[in-house]
Amino acid sequence: MIHHNQQVKKVPKLTPLIAAGVVVLTTILTPVAARADALQDQIDAIERQKNANSSISSGLAVQAQGIQGEINALATQIATIQAQIDINTARQNELNGQIEAAQKKLAEQKDMLSASVRSMYIEGDISPLEMIASSKNLSDFVDKQEYRDRIKENIVKTVDEIERLKIQLDAQQKEVSRILDEQKSLRGSLNEKNNEASAKLGAVNQSKAGFDAQIQSQSAQISALKAQQRAANSRLGGSAVAGDPSKGGYPSRWANAPQDSLVDSWGMYNRECVSYTAWKVYQSGRNMPYWGGRGNANEWPGNARAAGIPVDGNPRVGDVAVSMSGYYGHVMYVEAVDGNRIYVSQYNYSVRGEYSEMWINIGSLQFIHF
Repeated sequence: MIHHNQQVKKVPKLTPLIAAGVVVLTTILTPVAARADALQDQIDAIERQKNANSSISSGLAVQAQGIQGEINALATQIATIQAQIDINTARQNELNGQIEAAQKKLAEQKDMLSASVRSMYIEGDISPLEMIASSKNLSDFVDKQEYRDRIKENIVKTVDEIERLKIQLDAQQKEVSRILDEQKSLRGSLNEKNNEASAKLGAVNQSKAGFDAQIQSQSAQISALKAQQRAANSRLGGSAVAGDPSKGGYPSRWANAPQDSLVDSWGMYNRECVSYTAWKVYQSGRNMPYWGGRGNANEWPGNARAAGIPVDGNPRVGDVAVSMSGYYGHVMYVEAVDGNRIYVSQYNYSVRGEYSEMWINIGSLQFIHF
């Protein structure tokens, strides 16, 4: 088969998140106009799209990984702030309980103080002489007076302590409430960021899935095109063998490089049938025109006639045999002729970029007499 040199498009540069992804997706999905007369144009165009899509898909995967890291960090922050909220909520409930208990105790002490005051008020109606008369002695009178005073002082002191405690508890409760409000606000902000990041991650993954689907479809298209040409080549008959270990003299710089990774002296991709036959014509000392970009293998007879090079159905050693079958056709170098059979050397017969040799029937092959 034939490959000719063609400029590879640059992969669109990824920009953050989905907006750019959508732009790039639109660009990549725009059909590439493959020239109908170029052997590898269709596969090359699909390959370029697939490679571009693969690059973008990889970039989106990196973005998704970064966003997932952001989500994980937010989840950790949310869990931390929630733990603090739980602690402060428990503290707030505890303070509320203490304030309620203090208020209850304060009410009790105030009731006791009121009762004591009322008692002293009633006893205040008794004259000192009557109190002394009712007392066993002076000491008893003094004890009664001191007892009343101590009760009053204790109650007043307790009330004051409870009032101070309640003030402290109220202040602590307000501070805890303030902290809780701030923490809940922070948790709300973190939840909002988490939701935004999750939405971005979903969009990136959806965009990546679109590119991955394109890659899968393009791989299938390439495989189908190659299978079509492989089937057409197989109809030539014969059984291909590895043949010459030196691969017909095909230069090692092209033979040992990955298929379609280099362009030969005639503008054709390496390890393709046309690159090999062009080399063989040149190696024999004849003129090989520069046909890079001028067609598939099945376009060679037309190219030759346009250049004044004879083409017919009669093979000679050193001719280029052309099969017109398949989407691209196939060219081979004629090594020997035996009646209705010819022995050929070739590249890419099985569409895997390999060198091989075989006997085939002349059939409907055309022969270019360089």
